[in-house]
Amino acid sequence: MTKVFIDGKSGTTGLRIYERLAERKDLEIISLPEDLRKDPEAKKAVFAKADIAFLCLPDGAAVEAAELAPKTTAIIDTSTAHRCDSGWVYGFPELTGLREKIASSKRIANPGCHASGFISLVAPLVENGLLSKDAALTCFSVTGYSGGGKSMIADYEAESRIDLAEEGALDPLDSPKQYGLTQKHKHLPEMQKVCGLTTAPVFCPIVADFYSGMTVTVPVFAKDLKGSPKDVEELYRSYYTGKLVGFDPCPDGGVFGNALAGKDRMTVTVSGNEERILLISCFDNLGKGASGAAIQNMNILLGLPEETGLDL
Repeated sequence: MTKVFIDGKSGTTGLRIYERLAERKDLEIISLPEDLRKDPEAKKAVFAKADIAFLCLPDGAAVEAAELAPKTTAIIDTSTAHRCDSGWVYGFPELTGLREKIASSKRIANPGCHASGFISLVAPLVENGLLSKDAALTCFSVTGYSGGGKSMIADYEAESRIDLAEEGALDPLDSPKQYGLTQKHKHLPEMQKVCGLTTAPVFCPIVADFYSGMTVTVPVFAKDLKGSPKDVEELYRSYYTGKLVGFDPCPDGGVFGNALAGKDRMTVTVSGNEERILLISCFDNLGKGASGAAIQNMNILLGLPEETGLDL
């Protein structure tokens, strides 16, 4: 039976991975006592016992943990630490050639949530010549507050918010919040690198008052696209033929940020008109944007159907 260790299972991503894997009969989850959680020697020993380990840690801690693991243990890192590291395989198997690399790798960097949406839309276009690698792009991304981890979840779900509402006071969290204003968001390097762009996009992430879900939009002028919206649609349909990412026509009423909350799949679509085009991806920031993607990568390592244990 495959032995799995989750380093950092108390965090949002780690907990969700743990809850899903605990239901599976083909895996054995091994763990450390709480008092040994930060003991390097104890951690080194549990890494040596594991066939696969998930790192659900801050970047610095993830680097330290990876150094403790033997090369025989497969590591799936959900932090930002190794996403641009040439020694690690980027864990978005839908991109050309990555599924095969993941299957034979011992070091896999799970993609960031915002990055997953942007890359799913842009990478196939650059790869197939519909968009220049020199394109100057903008990306808008609306996410549920669970993407901010435990502290942000606590802020949005605090009982004090109810008191404010009863008193008629203004609660800033009632309004969508744009952040990353200095254009130094931690997902930008992987967005640029994986898509092969010469310039990082202008990135506008927004968090709103719903628990999970994400919609990522990349606007493109027709003059910058080497083809038509129909060409983009046809490419997405032929490029994404698996069960976890696929083309879905844009609904007339618009796209809700939490349309795929609780699911592990992602949809991509194209809308707009012949002059101004919208590339849109929709998914759950905790699903295909985090824990679902990590489990998908584990399934590939194990030679299992990718959707095993996932909710599509």
